[in-house]
Amino acid sequence: MSVVFLGTSEFAAAVLERLAASDAQRPVLVVTRPDRPAGRGRRLTSPPVAARARELGLRVEQPASVNGEQARALIAAAGAPAGRQTLVVCAFGALIKDPLLGEHEILNVHPSLLPRWRGAAPVERAIMAGDERTGVSIMRLTAGLDSGPVCLEQAEPITAQDTYGSLAQRLQGLAGELLVRALEERPEFREQSEEGVTYAEKIAPEDRLLDPARPALELERRVRALHPQIGARVALEDATMLGVERAVLAGEAPPGRAPGVFSEEGRLLLAATPGLLELLVVKPPGARAMDAADYLRGHAAAGRR
Repeated sequence: MSVVFLGTSEFAAAVLERLAASDAQRPVLVVTRPDRPAGRGRRLTSPPVAARARELGLRVEQPASVNGEQARALIAAAGAPAGRQTLVVCAFGALIKDPLLGEHEILNVHPSLLPRWRGAAPVERAIMAGDERTGVSIMRLTAGLDSGPVCLEQAEPITAQDTYGSLAQRLQGLAGELLVRALEERPEFREQSEEGVTYAEKIAPEDRLLDPARPALELERRVRALHPQIGARVALEDATMLGVERAVLAGEAPPGRAPGVFSEEGRLLLAATPGLLELLVVKPPGARAMDAADYLRGHAAAGRR
C-alpha cells in the first residue's frame, strides 16, 4: 500500500521529514489544511506541513474538507494501484470522519503515553500537570478520541527545565522513528486500558493567564508549557496584559504582600498563593520579548518624563 500523510503543525512537519527520508515509506501525497491569514499583516500563509512538503518535493493538496468527496477521491487515487491506502495522521487539526475513516488503514501519531492525555494539547498538559514523563504512541485511528489500539509507544522524561519547545523537539524525533518502525515492522495492536484516561483539552485563553490566586509552582509550569508557541501572560495593576516568556520559582512572597506583580531591587516578581515567581523574560504589548530588567528600566525612564 502507498502512504498518504495528513498533518498541519510544525511537529507534524518534522515527522513528515523523517518519513520522507525512508524510501519505502515516502508519502505519495501530503494532505494539509488550507492557507490562512497570519501575523499582524494577516498575510495568507501556508501551514508548516505544506511548506516542508514542497521543500521535500512531495505532492501537496489542501482541500477545504478532508472528509469531502473530492479529497477522498484524491486520496484513493494517490497510490499505485489506486484504491486503499495507508493514511498517517499527525497533528492534522480536523476530525477524520466516516466514510473516509473506514476506507483506509489509518495510523495516528500521538505525543503522549496513551491513555494519558488523549486530545488536542498533550504536550502542554503533561508539563502543566508536572508529569515526570510522557512519550509517543502510534495507534490505529478510530471514531473515539485517541482511543484506538496502540502498536508502538516509547517514553520520554520531562525535565524541570523543559518547555513545550524543548520537549516537542525530542518527541517529534521519537515520533518519526516510531512511525517508520510501525510501517515497516507492522507490530501487533493492543487495546488501550480505560484506567488512567485523562484528556488534554485545547489551550484556551484562560489557560494562558498567570492567576496569582494559584500556587507559584503551577504558574511556573504554565509558563514552560506555553513557551514558545502560545505564551503565558499576567495582568498588571493597570489591567495591561504582560507576556511572560521565562520565569523561575523564587521562594516565598514577602509577609503581607498582596498577590500580584511587583518590582523589588531590580527584579520583576509575581506574588502567588502560595509562593513567589520571578519573571525573567517578558513581552509588553506590541513589543519584542526582553529581559525583565530592561523592561523595568524602560518603565522607570518613562515615569521620569
